[in-house]
Amino acid sequence: MATRTTTIATALPPAEEIELSAIRAVGKRDSDSVSRISVSAMEAPPGGEADSKRSKARLYLQLATLYWTMFLLGWNDGTQGPLLPRIQSDYRVGFIPVSLLFVFQCLGSFIGAMMNVTLAHRIGFGKMMAAASLAQLLAYSLQAAMVPFPAFIFAACVNGIGMAIQDGQANGFVASLENNSIMGYLHAAYGAGAFAAPLVATQFSQLPRWSLFYLISLGISVANTLLLSYTFRFKSLESCLADVGRESGEQDTTETAHFKQIMKNKTVHLLGIFILLYVGVEVTLGGWIVTFMIDVRGGGSSAGYVSSGFWGGLMVGRVILLWLNKKLGEYRALLLYSFVAIGLQLVVWLVPSLIAGAVAVSFIGVLLGPTYPLAMNHAGRVLPRWILTGSIGWIGAVGTAGAAFFPFLTGILASKEGIKVLQPLVVGMISAMAIVWAIIPRGRQRPE
Repeated sequence: MATRTTTIATALPPAEEIELSAIRAVGKRDSDSVSRISVSAMEAPPGGEADSKRSKARLYLQLATLYWTMFLLGWNDGTQGPLLPRIQSDYRVGFIPVSLLFVFQCLGSFIGAMMNVTLAHRIGFGKMMAAASLAQLLAYSLQAAMVPFPAFIFAACVNGIGMAIQDGQANGFVASLENNSIMGYLHAAYGAGAFAAPLVATQFSQLPRWSLFYLISLGISVANTLLLSYTFRFKSLESCLADVGRESGEQDTTETAHFKQIMKNKTVHLLGIFILLYVGVEVTLGGWIVTFMIDVRGGGSSAGYVSSGFWGGLMVGRVILLWLNKKLGEYRALLLYSFVAIGLQLVVWLVPSLIAGAVAVSFIGVLLGPTYPLAMNHAGRVLPRWILTGSIGWIGAVGTAGAAFFPFLTGILASKEGIKVLQPLVVGMISAMAIVWAIIPRGRQRPE
């Protein structure tokens, strides 16, 4: 028993050492705690959590406003198809003159897109968006009054300027956030507008004063102007991003260098050609499919709903295919969608059925839906941040040429061969689109 007690006593350190060790341990813990508290106090400013909530709420407001803007742009593009037959009959014009609506709107879009490249740095994001929305107010006011045909197509040009500026600025803003889902939702809002417009326009196309439809467009445009003015307060892009805790990325000092870097970037031009073909497909098919269904497939005035099916498919595809885009990756996803869309377009072309054609057109819309947002996401990832908005403006400018040239070409060919030429033309455009996408660089192209 004594031996056991001695062993225990030897194993234990003296009481003084125990107390000193405890004091040192407690002192070290207290020192570490004080250090951590001091660092936390330095790193987390007072009200940091409240500021974060305000930034998030501000971001939601900004995105909701841009979604409304894109809804209006889609609404405008979805309008043409159902109203074209009435425009032709009431103004007593043929395929070629009525095709000038596409040409002049896209001329305006080209002008607006070039303004994005040359003026955005000087004027700023908020002012550009507000001024562009005013152009649409003027355009819809003229069209609602059913002014003479030359003034009607002039209004389309003014509308194109406003649309292109807002489209380029909105895409540049969202691309700066580098979030694929937000870009998908932005363009789903466009698809929602393009889906809703033909449903309403088809009803107005059967009324004596069909031009009153543009009063609805005017109302949406007024709301757009008010939202843009309130939300962005005429601020620069950098200030708007800073309001939500985001950085604008690299900046360049001179406008000349900015424009030259855009022009030297190979990816910008390849994306421009790709968007030229895509927008050509979208506007040509969405604009002329109603005429095709009436003249070739024997549809009545309700054939305007086929256009809604196409634009509705576009909207749905931009949302429901998000998971597949992530799974396959942008490159493979767009190639797959293009090949399947070609197959469905052959059904519309070769199967003499109104119902089969209408269903196939809707699914073509679903497959084409993700194309534009995926291309913009690709631009945001591979292009230098400081030329991103200007580059998207240039890509949009090139794309508008497709929205003018291909529908106009369809009108010229239809005046000679009939609207049946629509389908082989669309098949060729989708095929060319897939080829261009296959050669677009996938890595970041730094400015030279």
